[in-house]
Amino acid sequence: MAIFTHAVLGTNDLDKATQFYDAALGALGIKNLGPLGENIMMYGAGGPEFLVTRPADGQPATHANGGTLGFAAPSRDAVHKFHEAGLANGGADEGAPGPRSFTPTAYASYLRDPDGNKICTYCFAEE
Repeated sequence: MAIFTHAVLGTNDLDKATQFYDAALGALGIKNLGPLGENIMMYGAGGPEFLVTRPADGQPATHANGGTLGFAAPSRDAVHKFHEAGLANGGADEGAPGPRSFTPTAYASYLRDPDGNKICTYCFAEE
C-alpha cells in the first residue's frame, strides 16, 4: 500500500505550471488528468496522484527550502527526457542527469519548476 494519497505543489501561474508539468512528467509517462475546478491540475497514472494548485488561501505560492518531490522514472533515458523537457518548458537545472552515489543503480536528475519548487526523477534499474 502506498503511504501517500497524493502530493501537491503550489503555483502562481497555473497555465505556465501546466505547460512545464505536461512536458516533464509526460516524459515519464505520467498523464495530465485535467483540471479539478479552476485552480487545480491533476496528474497521475491511473488516478490523481499529483496536483498543481493555486493556493486556496489566495496568498502567493512559495517553495519549500529543503523540500523535494521525486517521481519514478521507468528508464535512464526517461530521466534525460524529463530533464530536457523541463528545461525547455521554463524549468531550471538543479542537477544534471547521471548516477547518484548513495546506491549503485541510482540514476537521477533534478529541476526547479517555474515557481521554484524542486522536483526530481529517479531510476533504480540496472543500465
